[in-house]
Amino acid sequence: MGISKQIAFINTKNKKMKFIYHYLIVIILSCASCKNEAPPSDPIPEHETFKIASNQVGEERVINVWTPSNYKTSTDSLPVMYMADGGIIDEDFPHIANTLSELIIAKKIPPMILVGIANTQRRRDLSGPTEIEKDKEVAPVVGGSEKFRAFIKEELFPEISKRYRTTSEKSIIGESLSGLFVVESFFLTPEMFDNYIAFDPSLWWNNHYLVRTAKEHLAIFPKTEKRIWFAGSSAEDISQYTNSLAEILKTENLPNIHWIYSPEPQEKHNTIFRATKEKAIIWTFNKTK
Repeated sequence: MGISKQIAFINTKNKKMKFIYHYLIVIILSCASCKNEAPPSDPIPEHETFKIASNQVGEERVINVWTPSNYKTSTDSLPVMYMADGGIIDEDFPHIANTLSELIIAKKIPPMILVGIANTQRRRDLSGPTEIEKDKEVAPVVGGSEKFRAFIKEELFPEISKRYRTTSEKSIIGESLSGLFVVESFFLTPEMFDNYIAFDPSLWWNNHYLVRTAKEHLAIFPKTEKRIWFAGSSAEDISQYTNSLAEILKTENLPNIHWIYSPEPQEKHNTIFRATKEKAIIWTFNKTK
């Protein structure tokens, strides 16, 4: 090959390499921007915050409380909805409070109070015991749901009743690991809440223990009226177990358990909460359905 041809070949090769290089840079930057895409920003609603020193979990916890706009001018006592993941920054309290406000104003649900528990060690508080080694790798400490539930029942419930005008009706809402806590509470302490809402609950935990033992828990379930709404996304490690739970509830057919399962294969694990929250809340508090 002559010198001129060699130079032409090298120049062509360099152009191709530059094109490939720039193409890869574009792809990398695009992927980076996707990963770093900020979650939806929710306006922080007017609310109250207080701290409670807990003997059950051995630490101070931050509690956020939202009340409807007419709460201060009314004398009515209201039901209470509780939620883990209840912090203000990077947690779900603002968007659930704003959703409740919109639905109450539209008269789609009755007025209620929202109580959010800000996280400290989320995976510790919201997971039950597990015998699976892989489960134990998700956090330094897991399996603290019993103590966290005791904190809510024995310490937080009385504090909320002391500070606010409340009825006896209590609800709980949660997504993912918080959804696992909701379903676990439904089976292990069903009298603790009246209404349970779980989005994409992590039912795979402890080799899907809650699904495997669901029939046993339903066999001793109290006779009081309970409502549970739950949904499963396209995440296969979750949907297979939410599907199974729905089949069990259908087969056992307890007359006092009013339930809805909403399979959402078009939704991802990180989209299902916002996509389905309104219909979940509306069904839960529309007691005629």
